[in-house]
Amino acid sequence: MTEFGKFLRARRGDIRPADVGLPAGPGTRRTPGLRREEVAALAGVSIDYYVRLERGKETRPSPSVVEALAVALRLDQEASGFLHELAARAARRVPEPRPLPSRRVRPTVTQLLETLRPHPAYVVSRTNDLLAANPGALRLLHGIADWPERQRNTVRYTFLHPPARELWADWEQKAKGCVAQLRAIAGTDPDAPDLAALVGELIVKSPDFSRLWDRYEVHTIGDGLKTLRHPEVGTMTLSHEGLSLNRAQGQRLVVYMAPPGSPDHDRMTLLDLAAPGPSAGRDTGSRTPTRPRSA
Repeated sequence: MTEFGKFLRARRGDIRPADVGLPAGPGTRRTPGLRREEVAALAGVSIDYYVRLERGKETRPSPSVVEALAVALRLDQEASGFLHELAARAARRVPEPRPLPSRRVRPTVTQLLETLRPHPAYVVSRTNDLLAANPGALRLLHGIADWPERQRNTVRYTFLHPPARELWADWEQKAKGCVAQLRAIAGTDPDAPDLAALVGELIVKSPDFSRLWDRYEVHTIGDGLKTLRHPEVGTMTLSHEGLSLNRAQGQRLVVYMAPPGSPDHDRMTLLDLAAPGPSAGRDTGSRTPTRPRSA
């Protein structure tokens, strides 16, 4: 079965007949969600053709068929684009290898992290390896600085570092977002060694990750609010922005913020004023400088 077929099967399992205006029908359904024949009918294709698509026997659906399937499965724009990408990859006989992204963070970006203090800010790779961080960010992700720099990854942290489950007030939602973002990468570069290594490790070590990975939900990380129960400064709700960096092979700058003068801003500032741990910047050849303290 291709990734295209696995995605179809997973997403039809999440849809109830009533969601698409179909009667439940007599008897008990053996599997949750829509049946294959129901998806085929909604998409306007034969049941035999749909079964071949799902089983990977047919790997060259037309763009119009893929779009009809996206509509039938009630996919949003992001998931629909993911399905089209999977279809395109299934039609290619030979994978197109891509070079492994660089872990180097430009000195100007490292300087930007310092400039953003007291706001916690860090740079991650496309698979969320923590490449550089200012002191407040290292303290915000409580306990991540205990790991060797090469091990620091925000998805690995979410699933495998015990403090993370207490840190994120809505851990399940945070975990879903992490997995959905990796799924989005898998749609464009599923054979990437960095992605395969991380996903393979988490499938083996985390039943929660394995469960969410099989759902085939797709989402890229953007802005939003996060409530954190931090053991050093207490509970705070921070907004965050994720910004793609130019000429950086998928690297993103993540910044957490709070309204000036608010209790959340005060708690965030306390994290920055505390004695900083080691910066996550050894791979870049630079370190985040510490801020001078007044006498």
